[in-house]
Amino acid sequence: MVRELDDNKLVRGRNHSILMENREKVTITGVEDVDSFDEEAVLLVTELGYITLEGVDLHISKLNLEEGQLIVEGEINSVEYSDHEGMGSGDGGFFKKLFR
Repeated sequence: MVRELDDNKLVRGRNHSILMENREKVTITGVEDVDSFDEEAVLLVTELGYITLEGVDLHISKLNLEEGQLIVEGEINSVEYSDHEGMGSGDGGFFKKLFR
């Protein structure tokens, strides 16, 4: 995958995909890191931004950062993307919204 930044630099990164099965299992590729997780939310870091999974009884059944693959199982209620820039904004950002 190649994407162009505003200053005309090219960035090569991993391919990214999400495969959800019956809202009970999600496989995500292109994962760089897991920022935080518990039974209700998983915050992932990708080259293209953050992904937040929310649900009930969530658990990570596979994490391979070398391949960039993550599998989460449980009752998945939402998948949300956020840009890197928005995560540390002055309005409280992601964590304020997550823990209210």
